[in-house]
Amino acid sequence: MTEGNFVDYVKIYVSSGKGGKGSTHLHREKFIEKGGPDGGDGGRGGHVFLVGNKGLWTLFHLKFARHIKAGNGGDGSGDRSTGADGDDKFIEVPLGTVVKDKETGEILFEITEDGEKQVLSRGGKGGLGNWHFRSSTNQTPRYSQPGLPGAEMDVILELKVLADVGLVGFPNAGKSTLLSVLTSAKPKIADYPFTTLKPNLGIVAYRDFQSFVIADIPGIIEGAAEGKGLGHYFLRHIERNSTLLFLVPVDTPDIKAEYDILVNELTKYNPEMLDKERLLVISKCDMLDDELKAELKVELDVAFKDIPYMFISSVAQQGLTELKDKLWKMLND
Repeated sequence: MTEGNFVDYVKIYVSSGKGGKGSTHLHREKFIEKGGPDGGDGGRGGHVFLVGNKGLWTLFHLKFARHIKAGNGGDGSGDRSTGADGDDKFIEVPLGTVVKDKETGEILFEITEDGEKQVLSRGGKGGLGNWHFRSSTNQTPRYSQPGLPGAEMDVILELKVLADVGLVGFPNAGKSTLLSVLTSAKPKIADYPFTTLKPNLGIVAYRDFQSFVIADIPGIIEGAAEGKGLGHYFLRHIERNSTLLFLVPVDTPDIKAEYDILVNELTKYNPEMLDKERLLVISKCDMLDDELKAELKVELDVAFKDIPYMFISSVAQQGLTELKDKLWKMLND
């Protein structure tokens, strides 16, 4: 999937169908002089549904679908015939889609399971035919009900990708490289900041045909909460992760300071993010010999008493099996 095809935010206008009107009809048949009222009901208007589809990863297919309208209900007719129901409209969305009312910002619901179906806008009820209004004192009612109008609304669809592990780090920390060696994903990799402009997902194959999903988001820098860099826009994609993997290169002047900046930016975005499991991974460790690694370990033991950490090298394929074992254990504990 190219970066231009990844769409995680769309605004659409939806309209359910109006109900059909009831029939005002009097029965006519040979040899039956006064058949009485037999007007049927109008059909209901079509609903607009949202349906979860695990085969979708983006909202790109809705990027240009600004207006989505369900069908109107058919009118009732004689012989107590009910009008046809309006055609329902089904909008397929990827798992993790949040639906908000555009006017109020209220979250209406979320789609998190494959095949899950939620009514976004209900169609109008069909009107009653004159057959319902007959009585001993009004044996020939010549009136019926009109159908009720459908509902109209502007909604925002916002995608929060579903992944088990979220990669957090500065630009050029090596997140995309790590994703490419752990999974079959092919993110864009280059030697300049903010190479990753859109989230990337990858599936990590584990032992016994098991797997878990990793999400790589654009790099975070100090001041992202104030709009620097790419801001906080993509942090929504790691809100649902159970584990956060903080990636800091070993050649960083101060590993603890960089980690604290990342944690601080997450806190500004959503303090609940810090309730997740955390793992610090020191990348590019193929540059260290055993003696330097031992010295660094002494420093890190003091700086990170409560946060587990480990050394890896994506390029040299060092520590990756241990990393997968650690992540699997954290995800399943």
